[in-house]
Amino acid sequence: MRFHYTARRIFLAPALGLALAAAITACSSSSPTTTSPPASTPAAPATSSAPASTSTGGGSSATEATIKTNWEKFFNASTPTSERVALLQNGEKYAAEIQAMSGGLAATASAKVNSVTVTSPTQATVKYDILISGTPALSGQTGVAVLENGTWKVGDASFCALLGIANGGKAPSVCSSVG
Repeated sequence: MRFHYTARRIFLAPALGLALAAAITACSSSSPTTTSPPASTPAAPATSSAPASTSTGGGSSATEATIKTNWEKFFNASTPTSERVALLQNGEKYAAEIQAMSGGLAATASAKVNSVTVTSPTQATVKYDILISGTPALSGQTGVAVLENGTWKVGDASFCALLGIANGGKAPSVCSSVG
């Protein structure tokens, strides 16, 4: 099912505010593209329920599974805001954006990770889809996961790129230092 531009924007604005980080287009130091929404509020320290294993070279399946789990958890509407903040690179900085976009269609948003490629011991490329009520709304997105303080997180550049998409191409000022 394809959504019209207006429907996508209505979805993305709330979902992106959920702080669901995504691909690296306008706000990244890498070069993938992004799209996805998140929402949450500041809370407990960032810890991952999955172990933060690292690998050199191509990455291990344990690392890839951890990245997938954390990425999908970040974009899951049932994940508390505090956990979403903890699963976003520099999450505390974006807590207001995450919280602001926690309602509306974002409550039915999720992400499905299609593949993870570990590119270094501290970075990975994530290919994913954004779903609304289980139906793909934004397919074939590319984002970056980063290892921060022992936890694999959605890269803030990916999140900022999604915020930019949701805001008609202009990311909020909080994203100005990303990239």
